[in-house]
Amino acid sequence: MMDLVLVNPGSRAQIFQSLGARLTAVENPVWAGLIATFARRRNLGVAIVDAEALELTPDRAADTIVALHPRLVAVVVYGHQPSASTQNMTGASAIVSALKRLSPSTKIVMVGGHVAALPRRTLQEEACDFAASDEGLEAVTTLAEALCATGDPDLRRVPGLVYRKDGGVVSNPAAPILKDLDRDMPGIAWDLLPMPAYRAHNWHSFGHLERQPYAAIYTTLGCPYHCAFCCIQAPFKSGEKMLGLKDEVNSYRFWSPARVLQEIDLLVGTYGVRNIKFADEMFVLNERHVMGICDRLIERGYDLNIWAYARVDTVRSGMLDKLKRAGFNWLALGIEAADERVLTDANKRYKVDEVHDTVRRIQEAGINVIGNFIFGLPEDTVDTMRATLDLALDLKCEFANFYSAMAYPGSPLYDQALKLGWRLPDAWSGYSQHSVDTLPLPTRHVSAADVLRFRDQAFHTYFTDSSYLEMVRRKFGDDTVSHLHEMTAHRLVRAHAPA
Repeated sequence: MMDLVLVNPGSRAQIFQSLGARLTAVENPVWAGLIATFARRRNLGVAIVDAEALELTPDRAADTIVALHPRLVAVVVYGHQPSASTQNMTGASAIVSALKRLSPSTKIVMVGGHVAALPRRTLQEEACDFAASDEGLEAVTTLAEALCATGDPDLRRVPGLVYRKDGGVVSNPAAPILKDLDRDMPGIAWDLLPMPAYRAHNWHSFGHLERQPYAAIYTTLGCPYHCAFCCIQAPFKSGEKMLGLKDEVNSYRFWSPARVLQEIDLLVGTYGVRNIKFADEMFVLNERHVMGICDRLIERGYDLNIWAYARVDTVRSGMLDKLKRAGFNWLALGIEAADERVLTDANKRYKVDEVHDTVRRIQEAGINVIGNFIFGLPEDTVDTMRATLDLALDLKCEFANFYSAMAYPGSPLYDQALKLGWRLPDAWSGYSQHSVDTLPLPTRHVSAADVLRFRDQAFHTYFTDSSYLEMVRRKFGDDTVSHLHEMTAHRLVRAHAPA
């Protein structure tokens, strides 16, 4: 009998439509791996079922889980980035339902960013037995320990647990967030994962690079900023309060550079990984942390292909040379919008002139830029969205992501949407940027349907632009241009914005 089975749910075809087959990344479940290590250190027997990587149907996933005879199943609802947690509820819900049909007595806890944002609703709507209102490490492991010790555990002793009792819902106080990550969360249980199944994003390997092997890791947790559209802190807020942090203060925790390099050494030496994503919501921020990692990577001389997130106003010129020499070939920038009024309303406070300067400096250092742009922020108009697209075309980042503004659970925009009665998606899959039922927010001036149409057209305008394609041809070659032609041949079906 297995003490704990951690499940990474999958619904790639529904969430990404035809893009999911070849173009999207397949990422290792970072949080499931971290929880597995945490539980092992408490002497629990642990397995991971990665339904996403193995492309298991809900019924097949349930069969695989039941065959392990688990005392506790933890369905870990995270994604490639924080906003992906909610859309992954689609696959999570299907697996939980299939598992309960097959084995009604199996105990199931759901954990993750979406669950922490809406723990009571999760418990009310899903077939699970428990939910976690915080980052979930203590909730999952303490509950598993209790189930190993007795068939009828005292649930009041499980930090952060939300459960049903006497016809109501009980929420236990959260566990304080873990402060010493090196000691308490020392790494991912890579040996429990199907490592050959993971692959990098298509753009990560532009220029004839192989997309596999691939791995995603964290070097920090959290983000000190307060962008209105972001839900990154949702799993941390209740644990922050237990440490006395005020609502307006976000935690930002670090693994030491030495610990990060131990993880990378393992990935390179044992699994032959070259392509690495630093999944931190904000990696390029603390110069001492960033340079400490870069110095150690440079010393080792690994030929790595790394990408990480940064902000327009955190990339200092002195960092760029070391980042490049350490193997950072891509930096993702949250540019979001061109209009400063739109940016200020979303709590993004920088001047658009800074964007041009930052992108230029990064590219001059030999690092490629992924520009992230959002259409449909609350103050957007058709003219400001056009200005954002014009900015993207002018910048010519080596790749660009175009998003519609979504009110993700756990974000300030979600609270604002509820308060103002804005229509939200009917199903969790509607929070995906690429699903058939995608439903973004309206702005104060533009309907949701028009925002979505603009986003989809902007995508094709950018990636078929002749000057952009010529830049790609010069940097990466004809094969990469052909790949982009293949990418733009995919047309997304949209229920809420039919062509």
